[in-house]
Formats: sequence, structure tokens, C-alpha cells
Amino acid sequence: MIVVPARVYECDASEVSALKKMLEYDPYLDKALTEEDLKKIKNDPEANVIFARQDYLLRDGASLSMDSSKYFLYLSASDDFLNAAEKKLKGNIKSIKRLDQDNERKVIETIEDERTKAEEGFGAIFG
Repeated sequence: MIVVPARVYECDASEVSALKKMLEYDPYLDKALTEEDLKKIKNDPEANVIFARQDYLLRDGASLSMDSSKYFLYLSASDDFLNAAEKKLKGNIKSIKRLDQDNERKVIETIEDERTKAEEGFGAIFG
């Protein structure tokens, strides 16, 4: 089994709509962009940090037994993508910050445990 690195960030609830917009946007699917725009994007490293093409989850703090005034972004991708993504996140979302190591590990374990249970449930249904 290949282990893909993951990171967890927290952000204030007041900025979650801007964060969602960034996470869901894929410039290559944006019909408003011209061919010329797309050519420019191909050469822009930050524009090619496309969260919609990665494994991510955005959860409210209460669902993770954490601060209910915060949202938590779980992001699993290559180290190169994670490093570029962190720069883009911090440049666009004022309140975003990476969790400390202990809390980050707890959130990752919680999400991975939920996924494992879901897969086992589907296996039992479709087994």
C-alpha cells in the first residue's frame, strides 16, 4: 500500500466560503477562460495548484470534536503539491494555518478511520 502524505489546516468559519471556492475551482474546466488564458495558466505554478484534482475534505470542527468555530481542511497529495498548496492557501485565506503535529495526527487518524469503516461497510454490502 502506498502512503500518501497528508496535512491538516484550520481556518475561521468566516472564511470558509472563500476556501470552498478555491478548493472547488479547476481553471481547465472554466468555460469562461479563453485558449490564451489557459496558455498563461499552464506557465503559472500557483494557478496549477488545483485542489479539485486532489484528495481533500473540508470538515467543521464540531464533526471532529474540535473547535466548532473553525473548519478543518484535510489535504492528501504529493509533498511537492502540499508545499505549493500551503503557499497558495496562506496567500489567499488570512486565517488559515497548519495544525500542530499532535492535532494534525488526530484529525488524519479520525478521517482515515472513517474511510476504512466506510470501505468495510461497502464491502459487506457488495461483498
